[in-house]
Amino acid sequence: MNSHKNAQMSFKLFIGILLGVLGIMTFFPFLWMIFSSFKTNAEINQIVPSLFPKEATFDNFKELFFRLNFGTYLKNTLIITACSFVGLLLNAMAGYGFAKFDFKGKNGLFLMVLATMMIPGQVTMIPVYLLLNSVGLTNRLIGIVLPGLAGAFGIFLFRQFMNTISNEMLEAARLDGASEWYIFFKIILPVSRPILAVQGILTFIGGWNSFLWPLIIANDEKYYTLSVGLQLLQGQHGNNYALQMAGATFMVIPILIVFSIFQKYILQGFNVSGIK
Repeated sequence: MNSHKNAQMSFKLFIGILLGVLGIMTFFPFLWMIFSSFKTNAEINQIVPSLFPKEATFDNFKELFFRLNFGTYLKNTLIITACSFVGLLLNAMAGYGFAKFDFKGKNGLFLMVLATMMIPGQVTMIPVYLLLNSVGLTNRLIGIVLPGLAGAFGIFLFRQFMNTISNEMLEAARLDGASEWYIFFKIILPVSRPILAVQGILTFIGGWNSFLWPLIIANDEKYYTLSVGLQLLQGQHGNNYALQMAGATFMVIPILIVFSIFQKYILQGFNVSGIK
């Protein structure tokens, strides 16, 4: 019996060490990128590289924002990300409608929403571009934001989660005189916090990393996002690795911070969705 327990402990210890080594190997490139962003380009290109900078400098970040227009890219990215959260609210409303209301054609309409998930986004980009161009919304921030306000995947997740919310609780609220808006904002959304956390971080990552659609819809550099700016940086300053590391670090760090803060809620949301 003791030998069996010892074998289990040894196996768990081996798995822990293996996962730790793999975790370090996975995180090391990010660590190298972060430290390299504080180095000079000459130090990065030296024959014997070092992990830590000899003399840390913020010159790379200063050049990004004062000379290379990254401040404008950041502003556009923040606007797009904020508008994406408005889309998150719209997805929640649509999911609530499909989950808790009965209306003619409900199932057929929901199947049509799900069918859009089978169409790759790249297929619809040209038709959407032509549609926006016909109404004069190309080369504008609203043209970048508008197509992504609602998404079938978000509607599907909210609908599946909200199906599990008790109808009796909602009916009791209606009998007490609560309006549908009150029920949605004061009952449905608080109960849906786990799935909101999951969708929230996915929405943030999607908005923060938006690249292809802004590149297609915007002709003017003043509407570019951070991802597009980083691609321009790689093309215009291909030999300046310190500057590229600074740009990549600025792109990655916010996502790591957000994920670290909301990791518990994200895992809880996926677990709840799976159990339901």
